[in-house]
Amino acid sequence: MIVDLPDTTVSKIARSLVSVREEGGAVALGRVLTLVIVTTHGLHEEAIEAANDASREHPMRVIVLITDDEGDARLDAQIRVGGDAGASEVVVLRAHGAAGSNQESLITGLLLPDAPVVAWWPDYPPAHPAASDVGRMAQRRITDASTRPFAKDRLSQLGSSYAPGDTDLAWTRLTHWREQLAAVLDQPPYEPITTVEVVGAGTSPSTGLLAAWLRLELGVPVVWRYSARDEWEHGIQSVRLGRASGDILLQRTNDIDATLTQPGQPSHDIVLPRRTLRECLAEELRRLDPDVLYGRVITEGWELLGPPTTSPS
Repeated sequence: MIVDLPDTTVSKIARSLVSVREEGGAVALGRVLTLVIVTTHGLHEEAIEAANDASREHPMRVIVLITDDEGDARLDAQIRVGGDAGASEVVVLRAHGAAGSNQESLITGLLLPDAPVVAWWPDYPPAHPAASDVGRMAQRRITDASTRPFAKDRLSQLGSSYAPGDTDLAWTRLTHWREQLAAVLDQPPYEPITTVEVVGAGTSPSTGLLAAWLRLELGVPVVWRYSARDEWEHGIQSVRLGRASGDILLQRTNDIDATLTQPGQPSHDIVLPRRTLRECLAEELRRLDPDVLYGRVITEGWELLGPPTTSPS
């Protein structure tokens, strides 16, 4: 069910939510959190689709805020429930002109009572998420360094503005890589790692984050670089770990598979699929406490890591 509310107010939207639930038989019971998505026109449907998919694991209220500084002050809204909202209820707010000047006032009256708040900026996050209008209300704040604005110093910016509760989907995309590398190092021979090389596409901030994690965890210098950009290349491409008996190489071969090569063992293929937006969002919603490891990687690990050996093309 979709209900359009043109030129409305927050109080009218709240009353309409109650009415829609009563008429449709839907209830708010079981909602575990409020997800606030602050985005731009054009990207909001992709974000809503990811949230709807993630809501099957985390039933929630989704509030989408789209602001447009131009035009007369006006607030338009749309309520989606039932099949149009997965296991959530979605409120899309379009604030025009001065109506979008105070984001906190637009959101506060629509939050689920006594439920955690998670803020997500799919693109164009504030310079300091924790200090922003929406960020101050949230226990967790999610950004994505792989989306606009594209900047070479984006990871440095994340580190300088980091506050407990912040996280970034460029980090979440590394979960499978970190699991595979940790599993390899848990097997004999238990020799220390002496050299590390990480290679990724120039468009991938995950390359630097994986290098920073390895630098922090292994305590050895890490060489990381961007490869020449090919049409199919994006994300992490390979990790080489050097030790006395020979190198361990984990190298992506396509969007689903990778090849693991170790000394004295036959090479074998492993499943290493690229993570979808829905998977990354659902993972971040599983925890509402600060991600301490991410905080250390984006601050301590990033400070220890040197610059890439080549610049992205």
